[in-house]
Amino acid sequence: MTDPAMSVTPYWELTFDADGDPDAGRRDRVLAEVTDRGVRDLVVLAHGWNSDRSAATRLCSRFFEPFPVLAPTARLGYAGVVWPSMRFSDEPIPDFPRAVAAELPPRPVLDKDTRHALLETFPGRATVIDRLARLLDQQSREDAELEEFGRLVRLLVEVVPPGPQALFAADTLAEGVPQDEPDILAGSTATVCEEFARAITLLEDPDGARGFTIPDPWDGAHELLRQGTYYAMKRRAGTVGERGLGPVIGQLAAKAPGVRVHLVGHSFGARLVSFALRGLPEGVHTVKSVTLLQGAFSHYAFAARLPHDPRAGGVLQGQQNRVDGPLVCCYSSHDSALGTLYPLASRMAGDAQGVAEFGIGQALGAKWGAMGHDGAQAVPGTPSLKLAEAFTRLPAKGCVNVDAAAVVRRGGPPAGAHSDICHRELARLVLAAGRVH
Repeated sequence: MTDPAMSVTPYWELTFDADGDPDAGRRDRVLAEVTDRGVRDLVVLAHGWNSDRSAATRLCSRFFEPFPVLAPTARLGYAGVVWPSMRFSDEPIPDFPRAVAAELPPRPVLDKDTRHALLETFPGRATVIDRLARLLDQQSREDAELEEFGRLVRLLVEVVPPGPQALFAADTLAEGVPQDEPDILAGSTATVCEEFARAITLLEDPDGARGFTIPDPWDGAHELLRQGTYYAMKRRAGTVGERGLGPVIGQLAAKAPGVRVHLVGHSFGARLVSFALRGLPEGVHTVKSVTLLQGAFSHYAFAARLPHDPRAGGVLQGQQNRVDGPLVCCYSSHDSALGTLYPLASRMAGDAQGVAEFGIGQALGAKWGAMGHDGAQAVPGTPSLKLAEAFTRLPAKGCVNVDAAAVVRRGGPPAGAHSDICHRELARLVLAAGRVH
């Protein structure tokens, strides 16, 4: 049954829990109805951080809206991947209703909508969340209180001590080298919070018009909670993709072998659909294109070897070869969530250089950069195209980087244009990648 609020038809939703287990009824409906509805090309969109299902559905409706006009003769079907993620309520999404992106009190207060989202996303952690909220509200000048805040963030997102049992899902893997937790969740909380506070100040006042001010570390504490939460979502996105969406695509290939699948992911949803390639059963060639929109994972994820460490490679190395078509990585310089905060948050333990030491400009090119900032890196033969060029010059196979800054450009701090993805041009790019006419 098509959701009456959707802009397109036929539309289905695939819902997964945090372990990647699908809602069997929704999955079976897709498998049963895709062939009956005469679908030839199924476009599957995975959202990034959204607080609830209704927000994810609105995103799907707005993103899919141009497709029928752009490909009027194609036999298109549409699916939204809904998974348990969350968005901090002070992150505005361009063109979304104020009820979704409301004006909220300034940081570091933890507003009620974000508290509710945290409770939904981390069940069983109500006591931890309440204590985090109180600490943010009180803003104690005692160092011990800030360190307690860091301990609670680690507890909330289930960080374990550094070593081979670390729960964070790394995007790069070193041969024989244990993965440590990110530096933001190890060591001195005060130091990390001060660093985040300086980065936010620079993002909000890049020209220094307000004059010199000493950043409040509690502004950085708010950002530490945000980034810690997003690391948990990053880990979860990989799980849902590999254990959930990948096998479902395999089931679809067996049930409807003539249906061509086109995967699209935004933010951590880009990580989700990329990890779905790892979860595809052997011999499945039904995925004809992948389009990553402002991907919030390492730009080295598909690399066989890292430029700065020949022992290490990307966790998804070679997975682009599972796509019977191109894997398109869209990026934008207007995405400050990925251009500045992501590499700052992604530094691994022992890499102590921070944004205050080398400035925003150099932070953008940090070795822990994101796919949505500069595309796939260290993958030989990957071309780089402007958006206008990509409509006619996409390769038949392999990774390709597309600079989408011409349209992905709206949004204020701290995220910048990270969520500015609902554009006719990006819909056209998805169709071009899949050779859908």
